[in-house]
Amino acid sequence: MALALFLGFTVLMLLRVPVAMAIGGAVVVTLIYAGFGDGLYIVPQQILEGVDNPSLVAVPFFILAGNLMNVSGMTDRIFNFAMALVGHMKAGLAQVNVLASMVFAGVNGTSVGDIAGLGQIEVKAMRDRGYPADFSAALTVASSVVGPIIPPSVGLVVYAYLSSTSVARLFLAGLVPGLLVGLSLMIFNRFYAARFRVPVEPRATLRQVLVAARDGLTALVAPGIILTAIITGYTTATEAGVLACTYALAVGALYRQLSWRLLWKALSDTMMMSSVVMVIIGFSTVMGWLLAIEQAPQQLAQAMLSLTESRPLFLALLVTFFIIIGCFVEGVPAKLILVPTLLPLIDSYGIDRVHFGIMVQLALLIGIATPPMGIGVYVISEVARVPFERVTLAVLPLLAPLLLMLLLLTYVPEISLTLPNLVMGVE
Repeated sequence: MALALFLGFTVLMLLRVPVAMAIGGAVVVTLIYAGFGDGLYIVPQQILEGVDNPSLVAVPFFILAGNLMNVSGMTDRIFNFAMALVGHMKAGLAQVNVLASMVFAGVNGTSVGDIAGLGQIEVKAMRDRGYPADFSAALTVASSVVGPIIPPSVGLVVYAYLSSTSVARLFLAGLVPGLLVGLSLMIFNRFYAARFRVPVEPRATLRQVLVAARDGLTALVAPGIILTAIITGYTTATEAGVLACTYALAVGALYRQLSWRLLWKALSDTMMMSSVVMVIIGFSTVMGWLLAIEQAPQQLAQAMLSLTESRPLFLALLVTFFIIIGCFVEGVPAKLILVPTLLPLIDSYGIDRVHFGIMVQLALLIGIATPPMGIGVYVISEVARVPFERVTLAVLPLLAPLLLMLLLLTYVPEISLTLPNLVMGVE
């Protein structure tokens, strides 16, 4: 039954069926194939049970906070702030691209949101100053990987729900890896993007930096408010999401850029995105129930342990697997399908669940930027109006620093675990 389930899901995904419908279709077909056609009433029961979880209420609030900040002109202020800081460097606009994504992480927390929000601004600015269009688009995809690692992150909230780990601990664990990934891209730019003969931007004056910092400070404060509220125990993750929405509304009112039309757009976009996420979670719960009946997690654990007892080799196989999965399936549904199945195996190898969460998050994000199937490559191709084939070739060199950081985070868990252990104590 497990084989029929995964085979049906894979076929539907290859046919470009939306992820939620692909999971639901595979579940229903598998139940009928296994002779449980009369018991399809269990599907809506499991769906409702899957989404009836208080921790999941945080997801739509974080999505709404990101959308509110998007429509309030935050992206322009973030870009101007990054330009004032590093625009004068060699390959300055390439560095601005990465730094803006790191700052934007505290506003949006999703890769596709980064590409759609900052992508047009970044690609246009780089093209106007002589950077090749394909490189500009490829760098935007690569830098978008940083967003969902640095908190707040919808993907990490979902993982916390699946793995019964602390949202605060996961958010803290993502800070240092996110900064290191961004730094690795900036170092790579210094040597790779510098080969393009483009004019160097004039250095911003102290006054210009202060003005840009004042405007960009609203973006920098957002993740600090969320993290502090959760870590101190002042709020739960859900209440922190509400606090983030309140802050976003206040920022929009302060800059007088949040009209009723834009507010409605933010709310409608949030309703659509949240609905899709919840439908995926519901159908994935049914899939997990079927796999549990088949004892698929236990069988997978036994198979892997019989294949290799080497933890380093297992970690290498694991990250390779998640990169490949990330090419075809977005982060949230991929976690919903795979994490519950793999947790017994992770525990048997003695891998920390927080470390595993950050590792999986980065591996799936690299998959989004990996051609030929990575969804981020398709999105930037449309946003930047650059042929898909050119973006595919241009993004390949930029995967090198991302893969290097993934290996470093995989085999040096202290990078992820030191900060949460210092702040919250060792579990």
